[in-house]
Order: sequence, then C-alpha cells, then structure tokens
Amino acid sequence: MRNRTAALVMAVLLALYLVVTVQYSILLLGTDSVIAKVEGAALLVLPLVGAWALVAELRFGTRAQRLLRRMIELDRLPVDTLPHRPSGRPDRAAADAEFPVFQAEVEANPDDWTSWYRLALAYDACGDRRRARWATRRAIRIEREAAARG
Repeated sequence: MRNRTAALVMAVLLALYLVVTVQYSILLLGTDSVIAKVEGAALLVLPLVGAWALVAELRFGTRAQRLLRRMIELDRLPVDTLPHRPSGRPDRAAADAEFPVFQAEVEANPDDWTSWYRLALAYDACGDRRRARWATRRAIRIEREAAARG
C-alpha cells in the first residue's frame, strides 16, 4: 500500500509540473520574441513526453498488480523462504542461489505467464530491477495474448 501511495503522490506531482510547464510554454508562445516562441514550442514537447511516461508507468503498475492478484488466486506465488536483511530486502546471496529454479521453470514453460512472473520476482529478490521489469512485461504480454486467444 505504501508503494501505491508513493506512486500516486509522484503522479500528482508530475501532473502538476506538466500543467505548469504547459502554462509557461503558452506564455512564451504569446510573446513577440522569436526565441521565446521557439522555447515555448520546445517546452510543449516535455509535457507530452512526461504524460506518455506517466501513463505508461501507471498502466505497467496496474497490469502488474492484476497479474499479482491472479497469481494469488491461482496459488502460484513462490513461498518466500529467503532470509531478509534488516531493511526487509531478501538476502542477495540466498536469492542468487535460489534463482536457477525460476530460470529453469521459464525455460521449461516459455509460454506460461506465471513462470515469467515468478522469474520477475526472483530477479527482484536478486536486486536486478531492470530484468525484473523486463520479465514482468513479458508475463503481461503472454497473459494478454492468452486472454485474447480465448
């Protein structure tokens, strides 16, 4: 719940920033200076990129949460037996030792979204957030394709 609240606060702050940037760019476009108009036009690009990034991240988070709920319903979440540091994060060495189990599961079932989501959780436990997001995206895509098929 704390992560969701933090994401919501960041989304609101980014939206506020985007509104202020658009307002400032409109002011610059309304001036007589050519340089100010060019800057105003350039500033309009930033809110577009920011809005796209915000929507993409919110969609990713929503889809990942939906998969997590489905994993719980299917009773496919891995049991967390790893020792944890005082920060609450799993012990990296223990996570690294357990990782091959999840990697082998994906290799045996490459079209199973639950295997990919479990691999994403394993990557996250190992501290590799980039690959965890990649595996989560893969799980989302596979699950969506399976749902579209029937």
